[in-house]
Amino acid sequence: MELRIPLLLVGFKTYLQATGDAAVNLARIAEEVSDKTGIDIVVIPQLTDVCRIRRETEVPVFAQHIDPIEPGSHTGYVLPEAVRDAGAVGTLINHSERKLPLERAAACIRRAREAGLISCVCSDSTGLSGRVAAYGPELILVENPELIGSGRAVSSADPEIIAGTVRQVGAIDPEIRVVCGAGISSSDDVAAALNLGAVGVGAASAIVKAPDPRMALSDLAEALESNWTGERSPVR
Repeated sequence: MELRIPLLLVGFKTYLQATGDAAVNLARIAEEVSDKTGIDIVVIPQLTDVCRIRRETEVPVFAQHIDPIEPGSHTGYVLPEAVRDAGAVGTLINHSERKLPLERAAACIRRAREAGLISCVCSDSTGLSGRVAAYGPELILVENPELIGSGRAVSSADPEIIAGTVRQVGAIDPEIRVVCGAGISSSDDVAAALNLGAVGVGAASAIVKAPDPRMALSDLAEALESNWTGERSPVR
């Protein structure tokens, strides 16, 4: 499955509104909005819902986490190949709610590559984004953790973390795409993020906990479609 920029990443976290049957329903809505707008929407459910979402929809799925392990005796860990075989096309690494030491995140990037998964590595600073870029993930998701779930968008409250990451990462490897998250909830937030050099946005509570998730998804996807001026090139 090929992903094209711009992207909308939707984190399901562990909200009950995006667990089990509700996760599948939200993925179906994402698929319908994607079909309508032409924007690739990636859903990021709990690991227990990956296989069912891929079986019942065509929406691309990322895992919320993997571990840098090889097949074998690692009870309780997440094997990258298992995530791939469940139907995921990529994985988050180093989310602010699942932080990893840099060397372990680097090992996750390597194992994701070996398993054929897209790596989307989360970063909370320009400096960390540069260090992560040296390991060659496909995507870097930059977000100020203080703004997550706050309703205050990183694209307006902390624009330099996006612009600085775009500059830093571009100088190291221009093939790595930068996405921004934290507080993204409106079309203005999306326009600001793209203007700063991001190729997409990530959102979670603004969609999952919205009174009307379809409308919330549509607003962000339509903003990506109307404000995007570049090529619709593949992530990799």
